Amino acid sequence: MTMTTLVPTPNDCALPRIRSEFATFNDAVDYAARSEKGLNFHDMRGELERVYPFSEMRVDALAMARRLVASGIGKGDRVALIAETGPDFAALFCACTYAGAWPVPLPLPTSFGGKESYIDQLAVQLESSDPKILIYPPEIAEMAHAAAARQGCEGIDWATFATRPDPDCDLPEASPDDICYLQYSSGSTRFPTGVAVTHRALLHNLHGHAASMAIGSNDRVVSWLPWYHDMGLVGCLLSLISNQVSCDYLKTEHFARRPLAWLDLISRNQGTTLSYSPTFGYDICARRISSQSHVTERFDLSRWRTAGNGADMIRPDVMQNFVNAFAPAGFKANAFTPSYGLAEATLAVTVMPPREGIRVELVEEERLSGRPRDLSRPARYRAIVNCGKPIPGMDVEIRDEKGAARGDRQIGKVWCRGTSVMHSYFRNEEATSDCLVDGWLDTGDMGYMADGYLFIVGRAKDMIIINGKNHWPQDIEWAVEQLPGFNHGDVAAFSFEMDNGEEAPAVLVHCRVSDPEERVRLHELIRDKVRAVTGMNCVVELVPPRTLPRTSSGKLSRAKAKRQYLAGEIEPIKLLEVA
Repeated sequence: MTMTTLVPTPNDCALPRIRSEFATFNDAVDYAARSEKGLNFHDMRGELERVYPFSEMRVDALAMARRLVASGIGKGDRVALIAETGPDFAALFCACTYAGAWPVPLPLPTSFGGKESYIDQLAVQLESSDPKILIYPPEIAEMAHAAAARQGCEGIDWATFATRPDPDCDLPEASPDDICYLQYSSGSTRFPTGVAVTHRALLHNLHGHAASMAIGSNDRVVSWLPWYHDMGLVGCLLSLISNQVSCDYLKTEHFARRPLAWLDLISRNQGTTLSYSPTFGYDICARRISSQSHVTERFDLSRWRTAGNGADMIRPDVMQNFVNAFAPAGFKANAFTPSYGLAEATLAVTVMPPREGIRVELVEEERLSGRPRDLSRPARYRAIVNCGKPIPGMDVEIRDEKGAARGDRQIGKVWCRGTSVMHSYFRNEEATSDCLVDGWLDTGDMGYMADGYLFIVGRAKDMIIINGKNHWPQDIEWAVEQLPGFNHGDVAAFSFEMDNGEEAPAVLVHCRVSDPEERVRLHELIRDKVRAVTGMNCVVELVPPRTLPRTSSGKLSRAKAKRQYLAGEIEPIKLLEVA
């Protein structure tokens, strides 16, 4: 028996690269299919197991589009797709846009929560998007079928769907102002409302993002980001199709089990120049390294030109730890490319210019919270990361509470305007009108501009306001994480209303200590640390590891932690009573 060696799709080919300058995403797929480039899927150990050229993806997508039409799916109908990283989802997403339907990427089950919670989450998103059909991987058939049955839509696994007839038919012509897809934003305060994105908005954002990052004809991407999140879907799938870039993929769950496989893949594929991750991805890799000699023997990161940062607050200390760990393997600090974006703006709003790296400004905490400086206490500072300049065609403005524009280095609400801004929240006029005003989008984030660059300081909805003083939960969480034994994501800070109607701050902390007396000491240590940072006495609750909830993209969900805590769904560890 002869073994066939798989050959990954190339970095370059004779077809001239077009940087997302198409009328519709369908046109982008048609053009990409003329190249030799494509998607390459790897197993847990980073071994190549499936090569999927854009040409093959297009053939599969057109066949799936005909099956959708034969199944009664028409223009404007929603098709819910479980976004597993692989050829099936990629082809089905494109099939929906060819058929004029709106693909709705939905998350896979995660290790956070059980079977019933996943079914509940899926059912809520199905109710919101109102699809005609849910198509899913065979491996999760039981859960997906249960969610579809609860909503009343058809549910079918994609292997079975692929056996349906695909008779010839006329597919509808797409228009630039047609809705291309619905995206659920895990960080949205209006979750689970779907963000409706047009073909025009998508391509405008992909062009601006590619221009800002200077994507060239020989670039290659490695990604483990989930395809149900905007950074994974738009930045690491749709962008690569629309800009004709080959990519190597690890599944998200494989990265979670073996994070360093991500860096192995970058090292092995010497043409890799771009890869993105939220802060926690860099953090976990830096923590997994045992010795510097191990780094130099195992990795070669010298060709990694753009190490994108996004999707959560960027922590300069984590980035520095990554540089310290991987500089011996050739990683350059100026490869870091901070950015800011959100699903409501398709993806990118600002991107750091190439090779400028991480730049921070130290800002007094009193200025961040808007309260006057307490001259009796020494000044405290927080490092705020520069998230770059607006992409081409995007305007960014900082406004005060009354909607008036603010000047340089004045903190306020971040607003943006451009072709990339969403069409609407699906079937939710009230939520749409709340955040879209005269073409401007209220992002819900706080920040300031300085010399044309955007600095993000936090989300307005997360602000803890006690006795008229404002406190960012990130400051409290980061302070606790500096104590020995804690990791990023181990702490959730929020405020809640007590029985007397007053607001009180609370801090939930993962506890890995089993000794009862040691738990008491830890509790006091955390309480003292929070008091030192905020001047407040907080409710401190130790909770079992892996208790704090995550969003679908793996980020800490303070809102859900607060909700579960108040509902009694998070049970704090009982402490030893001290006489």
